[in-house]
Formats: sequence, structure tokens, C-alpha cells
Amino acid sequence: MIHSRRLVTLAAIVLLALSSGMAAASQAKSKTAAVTPAAPPPPPFEPLPPPKIYLFRGAMGPIFSTGMDRLSEKLTQAGFSADVYEFTLCRLIGNRVIASYKEKAAPIVLIGHSMGGLCSIVISEMAAKENIPISLVIAIDPAHATGDVPLNVERFINIFLSDSVLGGGDVVAVPGFRGHYASYDLKENARVSHINIEKSDDIHRQIVEMVTQLPRIPPQTQADAVPLRYLVPADTLVELWDSGVRVPVRRGDTMESIAAANRVPLWTLAQSNSLPENAQLTPGQTIIVPRHLTPPEPAAAMAVPPPAAATSRK
Repeated sequence: MIHSRRLVTLAAIVLLALSSGMAAASQAKSKTAAVTPAAPPPPPFEPLPPPKIYLFRGAMGPIFSTGMDRLSEKLTQAGFSADVYEFTLCRLIGNRVIASYKEKAAPIVLIGHSMGGLCSIVISEMAAKENIPISLVIAIDPAHATGDVPLNVERFINIFLSDSVLGGGDVVAVPGFRGHYASYDLKENARVSHINIEKSDDIHRQIVEMVTQLPRIPPQTQADAVPLRYLVPADTLVELWDSGVRVPVRRGDTMESIAAANRVPLWTLAQSNSLPENAQLTPGQTIIVPRHLTPPEPAAAMAVPPPAAATSRK
């Protein structure tokens, strides 16, 4: 009888040990299964194909919009496909833009002066109906009747004269626009007129640089892009920032120190933030700072055109 009890006890011990071992093994297996392998890193960004650039003259373009032809020559010399058209062919060229993109997708750049600026927005609207993105639109003193920037435009820049009769289009974006936007009103610069604004060598240089950078820029989140609207001070060269970004204020920061650290003129911070240039800043506050596609070279915006370059406003 005692021997039987010992056997029962021994069997119970064996069963308990087996049960504990199985539980431990199950627990270990569960822990192993819970450890998931790390996600592979995203593939490296591959540059996009070179953009296709379409330039549009304004009314009587061969006489008054010759800057578009000069810009086309500079872009072609830089290795891009850049053709110039009359704005009267707007919808015909718009259909070509769409067909070309469907055949072989490549970034689209639209640049227009006067009625050509209006045409650039018209073609953007045509492309929006086909779900085709427009990488960059640059309007140079577009006509007053120019429509709003549609949602498919990734970057929009307007360089204009708000007091111009022939141009003066203060173009805005449609509600919900999330792209990069910058507007430059040059009405205070007495050397700029509607018929010479598109001929600026400095603006041409910056456009060529921007187009060159465009295919190399990795996809960016546009949620942090802050629209910029500037009334450019007289005798100041335009620096083509494409949007603003919010920068946190640290202890000891001033408007001047933030401007110097980001290599931008002090007046841009004052206008972007509706603050005086000597405003007192508080740590934790955010300041809107203009930015380029890529970190800028030493800022040219601090320079003023040489007196010899001055021309009377027409």
C-alpha cells in the first residue's frame, strides 16, 4: 500500500515537471515569436528624370517677352529640354504636356510672363483633371485674371508688380493647398517694370539653379511648408525661396541672430512673422524662416544691384 502511494507521488512529480517544462518551452517560444525582425531601411532615393520645361511669352511676346527666350537658351545650355511658346497656344501645348507625361513621366516645369503666367496656371488646371503633378510653376508678373494655384502644383513662385496694369496678378492658392508657395511683390523697386521683369539675369540664374536641383530633391513632407508673401524692399535683389519653415526660438535668440544663422535678410523675418525687426523673442516661440530647395549658398539677398545696372521704370 505504501509502495503504491510512493508510485503515485512519483508519477505526480514527473507529470508536474513535464508540465512546467512544457510551459517554460511555450513561454520561451512565445517570447521568440514576439521579437519581430527590424524593418529593412528604405531604398536610397533615386534622382528623377530631368524635368521638361515649358516657357510662355505674354501678349506681343516676340517684342515684350524676349526674356523668356533668353531664359530658354540658358536652360538649354544647362542640358534641359526647354521650349518657348506663345500664350495663344496655351491649351494646345497643355494637351502636349499631358500626352508627353503619360508617355514618359518626368517632372513638369511651367514658366510664364504676363499672359504666359496665366497660361501656366491654365495648364496646371488641365493637368489636375488628369491627376498629373506639376513640379514647379513660376509666374512672372502674370495677368490680373490669372486663376488660383491648383492642388497638383508642388511648388509655386510668383514674381510680380501689384501696381502693374499689364500684369499685377497677385496669385493665391486654392483652399487646402499643401505645396510650397512664395510670392514676391516688387512694386517698390523703381528699376523694374512689366516689360523688363522677365529679363533679369539674376532671376534667370536662380531659376536655372532651382530647376537643376529639382530632380535631386527627395520626396518632402509638405505639412511643414509655410507660405511666404513678401513686399520686397526697394533696391533689393530677389532671392527665390520656395516656402517658409517654422524654427523654434532658443534662449538668447534674437531676430538678428536667427537671420544670421539662417543666412536670410532681417526684413524677411519681420514680414513673415508680422514683427518689428527688433522684436523681443521668447524661448519656445516659433519663427517663420524662408528656405530654399536645398541649403543656400551665401545669401545674395543681402546685396543690392550696382548703380550702373539701374534703368528707369517704364
